[in-house]
Parts: sequence; structure tokens; C-alpha cells
Amino acid sequence: MAEVIPDLAVAPPDLAVAPLDLAVARFVSPGQSDSGDLEVVRRHARGVVIAVIDGIGHGPEAAAAARRAHEVIAEDPQDSPIALVMRCHEALRGTRGVVLSIVSVDLAHGSLRWLGVGNVRALVRRGSAGPGPGSAELLLRAGVVGAGELPTLKTSVISFREHDTLILATDGIRPQFADELSVAGPPQAIADGILASHCAGSDDALVLVARAG
Repeated sequence: MAEVIPDLAVAPPDLAVAPLDLAVARFVSPGQSDSGDLEVVRRHARGVVIAVIDGIGHGPEAAAAARRAHEVIAEDPQDSPIALVMRCHEALRGTRGVVLSIVSVDLAHGSLRWLGVGNVRALVRRGSAGPGPGSAELLLRAGVVGAGELPTLKTSVISFREHDTLILATDGIRPQFADELSVAGPPQAIADGILASHCAGSDDALVLVARAG
């Protein structure tokens, strides 16, 4: 069985975004040194943008496409998810392309705006009882960013308040993870647990967990 290698328990500097508690766990395809699955976390004046990017396939070309999308999003994190996806689409022409989901969190108003193209899943589990459902999942739109035509892009807005937990996962994570998901415990333990239990082992995989403090 391929070895699952989670991130270090100490998050890298760009994951230090108070009052969010963030963690990442990742797996690199066997025989590869670079992952085509990357995360972006950037603070801006109105909040923070979080994105998970999956370069098509794996290996150096997938990693290069993912890095280019990372650069585009990190350059202008304050832009809307729609604007960021469109900018990535143009910048990635001629590459393998990527699929991605982008979440823009408004920390002041306790809400998030999200958008996904492809199959990077994103969901929120509520941390406390209150009005509305106890969970929400991003409606994904079929397509590849950087190749062909983009689908119609439309963001949706939901609340994201204290103790709520956001999870994003690439398709190297088996989809059953959401059926068995528990958000008890710290974000790093959640990310590591999802990776350990649901990593397919044949493709790059990445899990990002963010909890509102």
C-alpha cells in the first residue's frame, strides 16, 4: 500500500489566518516528487480566500498547471471567485488545466461565497445548533479551468460562523469520506483522519480543513 504522508502538524505561514484554524494533509502519487494538488490561503482587507487546486492528471505537468493557478489566485485574493476562475482560465491556456474550488470568507459578516469547477468537493459542517440545515455542500460545475469553455459561473453564499468547519478535498480522496465525516477534534486531526481513511493511493490527494474560531 502507498504510504500516506500528512502535512506537518505546524501549518505553514500562509495558513496562519486568525480567527480561522486551518490544517492541510496531502499525499503525493507514488513515483512523483511534485504534487498537482495545491492549496491557497490568503488574507485580504475583507477576509480570506481559500482555494484547493487539482492539476489534471499527475506528475510535473499537473504540478506546473496547479502552481500557475496558485500564483494567479494569490496575486489578487480580494477578487471575487468568478473573477479569479476567469483569470485562471486565461492564464492556464496551453497547460493541462486544473479543476478547483474557491471559497471567499467574509470574516466580519460571518459568511462565505464559493464556486467550484470540476470535482474538488467543498462542504461545511455546522458547529452548533441554530436555524437552517446542519451542513451545506458546494454545487460543482463540470469543466476544466484552462481548457475548452468554462461552464456558466455562479457563486452561492452561505453563513460561516463560530465553530463551523469547512472541508475541501480533491478527487484523490474517496467520496465516501463525507458520509463518515466527524468534525470533532482539531482541524489537523480531521484532515489527517480523512487522508488516512479515504486516500485512494493512486493519485495526488489533498484535504484542507478550516474552522471558524
